[in-house]
Amino acid sequence: METTLPDGRPVPPPQADERAMLEAWLDFHRETLVLKCADLDDHQLRTPSAAPSSMTLLGLVQHMAEVERNWFQRVFAGTDIAPVYGTWDGDGFALRSDRGWEQVLTDWRTQIARGQELVRDVPLDACARTEGQEFSLRWILIHLIEEYARHNGHADLLRERIDGVTGA
Repeated sequence: METTLPDGRPVPPPQADERAMLEAWLDFHRETLVLKCADLDDHQLRTPSAAPSSMTLLGLVQHMAEVERNWFQRVFAGTDIAPVYGTWDGDGFALRSDRGWEQVLTDWRTQIARGQELVRDVPLDACARTEGQEFSLRWILIHLIEEYARHNGHADLLRERIDGVTGA
């Protein structure tokens, strides 16, 4: 079986242990979001979906940088760390004219790398406690897969509206 699709995304293995499977699906969805942004200019990446929504592809990647940072560094590792883009106001979607694709992509990849480093040798059953709740690493990985899958659906619609590209 091929390990990558023609577009370069990693193919999750059809058989693997639980950890490898979860990490592969998370990586697949991460790269799907990048694929949705590929070959677009700054204006296109900042184009909102449809009124009244202000959601953009660039905003989605910023949001996922915040999500990665929040769940792996703040919640799981218990680090008192500032958000990537300002305050913990819940999303990271707000755009700034001085922050373009290359910066956002670098920020996002940095958050992913730091999260992977923090959980590399941690068992899936290990838990973090925040705001009176415990979350296992397993739960966090599944939640991130769900979060990316949901936002990749948004990204599909945004991309189709921008230039008609559909699929994957």
